[in-house]
Amino acid sequence: MVELEMGKEKKDYTKMILGISGAILGIFVLLGIAYMVGGITLPYEPVDYFVFALMAFVGPIGFYKSKQAKEVDEIEKRLPDFLRDVAEAGRFGMTLADSIVVAAGGRYGALTPEIKKMAAQISWGVPASEALRLFTERVKTPMVERMMLIVIKASDAGGAVADVLTMVAHDARENIIKKQQRKIEMSTYLAVIYISFMVYIVTILILNATFLPKMKEAGQAVAEGAAAAGITNLPTPLEIQLIPAIQLVFYLSVVVHGVGDGIMAGVLQTGRVSEGMKHAFIMLIIGFITLRVM
Repeated sequence: MVELEMGKEKKDYTKMILGISGAILGIFVLLGIAYMVGGITLPYEPVDYFVFALMAFVGPIGFYKSKQAKEVDEIEKRLPDFLRDVAEAGRFGMTLADSIVVAAGGRYGALTPEIKKMAAQISWGVPASEALRLFTERVKTPMVERMMLIVIKASDAGGAVADVLTMVAHDARENIIKKQQRKIEMSTYLAVIYISFMVYIVTILILNATFLPKMKEAGQAVAEGAAAAGITNLPTPLEIQLIPAIQLVFYLSVVVHGVGDGIMAGVLQTGRVSEGMKHAFIMLIIGFITLRVM
């Protein structure tokens, strides 16, 4: 019973978060539709509630998945140190199980609780290979699965486990270094995407402050000239016809840019769409505050 409890995976709240986000999304969509058909009156424009619905969907799951990925990255970062220490203990004649128990006394950051779980399982009589397998199920990343599979196979085959651990630790460290280098390199592109998004918003603000007022003035001038000439059958003035529609197009274009640029930023930086959802949420907040609140 204790072994089973220690081998349990971390609880994943993805489905719960998606369910809550979906419910909030539905509420905002219904509010927007009700406002559009004239059923209720709300503080913001109807389109804003559809934007709120989009935020409610991409924000929570994006930040949760990003937090999960960060925890996994912290574990993977310390994995080479753990494997190296286990290999060193093995060179002194210790078995794999004893080496893991000895290594549990070290400090490996976010990896320490997982190592202590493995040591506790071994002390209760769980074979070392089974403890490693349970560790793999709890963490569930491609790198951990690959590394632990090699170690388990070497242990079951009864070969020189210390040499295998040293090789695996070196490979793991190389992978982590490459991953960190890629993240640093992609940070430049992330900054460029954010800067370009802000430049686009500034452009929209300038158009709202200069171009649209000129349209309004032109519409008023046409209406006044027609009135002076005695023409009374003119259509609706120009600013009433076009300006609200143009402002809506500007706003929607910022929303589309925010979602698209955010997803692209996350994929470029980490290769994960969930990371992009976090950036999309941030950009939607920036766009909403800039164009609606300010």
